[in-house]
Amino acid sequence: MATAMIASSDLPLTPEEYLHLESTSQIKHEYLNGDVYAMAGASDGHVTVAGNLFALLRSHVRGRGCRVYMSDMKVRVAQRNSFFYPDVFVTCEPRDSQTTHYKRFPLLIVEVLSPSTEAFDRGEKFAAYQRLDSLQEYVLINTHKERVETFRRGDNGVWMLQNYTPIDGMFELNSLQFQGSFEALYEDVVFDADSSALI
Repeated sequence: MATAMIASSDLPLTPEEYLHLESTSQIKHEYLNGDVYAMAGASDGHVTVAGNLFALLRSHVRGRGCRVYMSDMKVRVAQRNSFFYPDVFVTCEPRDSQTTHYKRFPLLIVEVLSPSTEAFDRGEKFAAYQRLDSLQEYVLINTHKERVETFRRGDNGVWMLQNYTPIDGMFELNSLQFQGSFEALYEDVVFDADSSALI
C-alpha cells in the first residue's frame, strides 16, 4: 500500500493484541513480527489504479467462487508473524470465509508502488508473502509510468519476473487467467510530465 511505515509501538505485540487494537483504531496499521506501523494516506494515482484493477478483477472472477479485496482487508502471514493490507488481493480458498478480519490463502497479491514504500514492497514484504503456500503471483504496479511487474512462482518454487509495458499492449495475471489492457488499468490516472518520458 502507498503508505509511510512509521513505528507506532515501542513494545512487541502478540497477534491477538494487534488484532484487538486494530479493531478499535481509527487508522490502519501493519504488523511485522510484533512491531506495529501506522499507515499514511495514498495519492490520487495510487487509489485510482487500485480501484481500476479491483473493478476489472471483480468482474472477471464473478461466479467462480473467488473474492477480490482492496486495502481495507488484511492478509495474515503466520509463518512470518505478520499482517499486511495489500492494495488488491484475490482468494479462491473456501477456508478464507472462516475469518472476517483477515485472510490467509491469497492466490494473487498486488501492491501499487509509492516512493515511501517501494523498497519495503520489493524487499521485506515480498519475502514475507513468499511464505504463503497459496500465493501464485505477486504484482507491483507503477504509478509514475505505465509498468506492471509480475512475479510468478514456478513449479520448482523459484519466483520469476515478467515485466509489462504499453508496448506489450496487455498484461497477464496467469493465476486468474486474466488479460487486461493498460488503458483500462490506468484509466483517469494523470502522470507528471517528466514521468511519462520514462515509460
